[in-house]
Amino acid sequence: SSPSKGKTSCDKNKLNVFSRVKLFGSKKRRRRRPEPQLKGIVTKLYSRQGYHLQLQADGAIDGTKDEDSTYTLFNLIPVGLRVVAIQGVQTKLYLAMNSEGYLYTSEHFTPECKFKESVFENYYVTYSSMIYRQQQSGRGWYLGLNKEGEIMKGNHVKKNKPAAHFLPKPLKVAMYKEPSLHDLTEFSRSGSGTPTKSRSVSGVLNGGKSMSHNEST
Repeated sequence: SSPSKGKTSCDKNKLNVFSRVKLFGSKKRRRRRPEPQLKGIVTKLYSRQGYHLQLQADGAIDGTKDEDSTYTLFNLIPVGLRVVAIQGVQTKLYLAMNSEGYLYTSEHFTPECKFKESVFENYYVTYSSMIYRQQQSGRGWYLGLNKEGEIMKGNHVKKNKPAAHFLPKPLKVAMYKEPSLHDLTEFSRSGSGTPTKSRSVSGVLNGGKSMSHNEST
């Protein structure tokens, strides 16, 4: 065979090899395409009332003086401009507030799991429902603990009172996959998402434990 034919044959072989490498490389890139990630923090939320917010194994939400409790660790995931999802690290449940102001926990991320994060003038932070507020005054409904460390109804918490004030204690920065937003109508308990694993109706509606009649701030 002539040198020119040998060269042509060699070039074809090279082209085939390069094509296969390129094709393999493109498939590999598609497979390894990273999920969109959000930069959030793992943190504790210390209430001005003297408690750490905690989300217990059974879905109950309350305050504890035990700062070493693993149930006081939360993922704070940014889901909008100054809007966060608050998820228990141990339980993977989300904090949520329903249309009556009751706090509960949800396995699914819904609009009721979105909280507006605002820095108060004293460096404490407040968390208010993104979708519910007082109809006439427009006043926000806030996450809050009373003096006994019990969770309060959001419409009973005033933003300028200690009940609403939390001090984040960040432990580390973490990357999170963006939560899949579920519509509230997907669930049988309309307006309440997935109820907590609780033993009483009042518990289901307010953080997994019965509400206190004395909701002082």
